Amino acid sequence: MSTITRSASASPCMALNAIIDPSLFPLKSTADVVNLFRRALTSGIEPDLTLLSIVVGYIELSLTTGEAAQAAAAAAAAAEQQHSTSGDIIMGNSVPFPIVTHELIAGLYKKFQTILSVVEKPKPHRQATREVIKKVSDVIWNSLIRSSYKDRAHLQNLYSYLSGNKLDCFGVALAVVAGCQLLGYKDVRLAISEDHAWVVFGQKRVETIEVTWHGKGSEDKRGQDITPGIESGSWLYLGGLAVVCERGMEVAAICAALNISLTTNSDCVEVAELQQQLLWLLYDLGHLKKYPMALGTLGELEEIHRTHRSISCEQLYREAIEAARTHYRNHHVYPYTYQGNYYNRLLKYREAFAAWANAADVIRLYTYQCRDDEEIYKELLDIANELIPYVMKTESSGHSARSILRDSEVFANLLRFYDGICQWEEDSLTPILHIGWAKPLVTNITKFDYDIRSQVVIKLPEDVEAEQAAAAAAAAEQAKKAQEALQFEGNNNNNNTLIKKDEKHNADGKKSELPTTLADLTAACGEKILNPDFLLQGGGQPFADQKQQTSVQQAGKSTVTATTTTTPSVEQQQHNNINNNNTTAKEATTNGGSNVQSSSSEANSTNVEHKEAKMETTETAAAAAATTTAAKAAAVTTAATHTNSSIDDYDPFEIMLKRPVITLYSQKMKGLKDLLLAEKLNTHAISLQVTAQSVASRKVRGVDKQPSNISTHATINVTAIASSAGSDGGTGASPALASAAANDSIAASRPKRTRRE
Repeated sequence: MSTITRSASASPCMALNAIIDPSLFPLKSTADVVNLFRRALTSGIEPDLTLLSIVVGYIELSLTTGEAAQAAAAAAAAAEQQHSTSGDIIMGNSVPFPIVTHELIAGLYKKFQTILSVVEKPKPHRQATREVIKKVSDVIWNSLIRSSYKDRAHLQNLYSYLSGNKLDCFGVALAVVAGCQLLGYKDVRLAISEDHAWVVFGQKRVETIEVTWHGKGSEDKRGQDITPGIESGSWLYLGGLAVVCERGMEVAAICAALNISLTTNSDCVEVAELQQQLLWLLYDLGHLKKYPMALGTLGELEEIHRTHRSISCEQLYREAIEAARTHYRNHHVYPYTYQGNYYNRLLKYREAFAAWANAADVIRLYTYQCRDDEEIYKELLDIANELIPYVMKTESSGHSARSILRDSEVFANLLRFYDGICQWEEDSLTPILHIGWAKPLVTNITKFDYDIRSQVVIKLPEDVEAEQAAAAAAAAEQAKKAQEALQFEGNNNNNNTLIKKDEKHNADGKKSELPTTLADLTAACGEKILNPDFLLQGGGQPFADQKQQTSVQQAGKSTVTATTTTTPSVEQQQHNNINNNNTTAKEATTNGGSNVQSSSSEANSTNVEHKEAKMETTETAAAAAATTTAAKAAAVTTAATHTNSSIDDYDPFEIMLKRPVITLYSQKMKGLKDLLLAEKLNTHAISLQVTAQSVASRKVRGVDKQPSNISTHATINVTAIASSAGSDGGTGASPALASAAANDSIAASRPKRTRRE
């Protein structure tokens, strides 16, 4: 049953006449509201965005800004003073649930119809045009109150607009889409990045138009295309890989935009409960599969108060990351910051550092734009200058063997985090890393002793390219030798000198395996990736997808350690293929894959996505394409053994034996290579290098960026180094790290909630 019954005899000069079903009202509880949304989403007719936004907007404002809400906020403020030392955000409540009547909603609905009556409704099967959408946005824009309310809360719904003529950036975009739906334009959809919203339209929904503004400035962008923002490399537009909503996802956007805050440090329990139940409804109906931000919001709500028995907040954070990888080529940053901050609250610092480094690997895909990227700048600044220094201070107090300061992988992830930010700064007209960034960075680096820092293997892109070229040449030479051997065997066969397989024996009576091995090697060269260790050193299996067996101990001989190497799984290869993209027409991409060590919480199993190589000329692109085949033959990464070790199996010495391998791509961090591995740190030189003006090429309007030699993003491959202390015995690959804290650890504080448009 539809919640809205539309009249077919509506006047051409008026908006479509809609009569809200009075049987659905009044709404007296959260269950009633959830039931309204369920009927709207499952009735077979697309849900009415205007109706749903008015309903939840009225409830939100009544519970957070009404008289009763003000009294609850005062009580919460008093409780906050009593708990000021805990750092937790107080869940203020005791506000009666507002009764949503049919008369209230119908009156506001009719008012919105009247506002849109100046826009002509479409003819049958007519699609929206840029002019129509611009006119709808003009009507809404011109009716807003001109005041400094852009950064205030609770202004993202149609109730705020219809009752007070106030909307924030997201609210304007939502109002335009809802207005077009009310008029009868079915091809207009909402597009949402991590800090902005606009409209897509057309048969294939590839046409884009700005309908609002962004940032603190008063200038609007209405009517413009978003292509210039994509071409500038701004994070604000996510490289053109923002969330383009269907109707169900637009309902999810309405629910995710609910603001549960009473004051700066207190939340409303009733609004949080309503938002949580609505998001679970949308999750069960499959409308959050392509919406990473909504999954992250639901994860935070579950972290505060768990309501689902089988799905944890940690799983929701992983699903958000998976959605960003699968549907948006890993161009979303917030899924990783959600996960990293979650692990940080659980005191799982190793996993937190890995997640933050993965976030930096995404931000390196963009070019910093001062005004557009303000929100993500503040997010990363908070991680770099607040969260990480606090963790370092906490861990350095005891300095035990279990401390992350004795873990070289944590140091490698710290470098990867700053490498991503430095590369984000490159080509930007505004520098990022000032002295305020440099001081915490230098302090954090000095926390790691030389014996830990020296374990990290730092490579540069040119080193990787040289290794790949050498491996490719060795593979070609081996294939050539195998082909010659095969031809020789064929000639022997033609002369009737080929011995039968069952008659081929050595002097010892053992069967010779050499001819069949060469034949198999030659036959499989076109289908499998050769193992560089086999080609360069003669050890191990010839192909990377064959599991290397542990060497058999011989009598009177010392044991030999075998290192386990695997090729990326099919799922990982699919992720790598998805990540091969470029949002600029003049850019070409060369990608490489990597595996990152997994821990018991799987934080380090998040595979770092690929950095896009930007080439200026077709000659450079052709050269890259020519080497692709050879590179694939040698591209293999070394991963640690994936072991889900319990906290009881935790061995601090295994951490000390790891040799993380990291590739640095930013100009600033490449210049720090020798300084970072020096026995005595030159903090002054490090600070000068970090705060120096970017040496990368500057992008001028109308001129392409200069070619970059960066082909892949920074990666970490953790391997175990065999221990031979006082004996000839060896050990195998080091097992993966156990969790840094027990499973029953409680959060240090509840999630820090910020309003993101």
